[in-house]
Amino acid sequence: MKIVVIKYNAGNIGSVSNALDRLGLECEVTDDPLTIRQADKVIFPGVGEASTTMRYLRESGLDKVIPDLKQPVLGICLGMQLMCKWSEEGDTPALGIFPQKVELFRGSVKVPHMGWNSISFKQDGIFKDIDSGCYVYFVHSYFVEDGVSTLATCDYGIRFSAALHRDNFYAVQFHPEKSGEVGQQILKNFIDL
Repeated sequence: MKIVVIKYNAGNIGSVSNALDRLGLECEVTDDPLTIRQADKVIFPGVGEASTTMRYLRESGLDKVIPDLKQPVLGICLGMQLMCKWSEEGDTPALGIFPQKVELFRGSVKVPHMGWNSISFKQDGIFKDIDSGCYVYFVHSYFVEDGVSTLATCDYGIRFSAALHRDNFYAVQFHPEKSGEVGQQILKNFIDL
């Protein structure tokens, strides 16, 4: 099985590669469109800023490649946000795979939302064999609104999307690579799709 982690000007690629290694899986880190298209599974990670990252994706042509992929794709953190239609961060038009918007946390909550929080979901797909209410690790200042593509939710001042799903596209706001056994199971479930 060929697993590709999309390389772009953002962080956490090493953590994702290490998490796959713990599962006994090898991956290729690349920004080559042909290699990405030929992969069996694609992971779109991210820690960074929306407008800068979208600029890189447009310049490299990945803004056209990613939405057109037919194999299972998993977006993580900024990767999830950029799979939405628009981000308030830098007033950034994004990839439009999911119809939801990305907004900044407001009100009395501490920003960024950082640390362990519980999520609620139905047990299937990437959440197979995981109990709803489990805890996962978040680090983010922007959130995806709860909406039509929402697969899991989290409450932090408001209810927001902790995971999204549409067709072959999955995405999580939290970091499975930093979420212990639960995160490892989510990655395994994605690879097993």
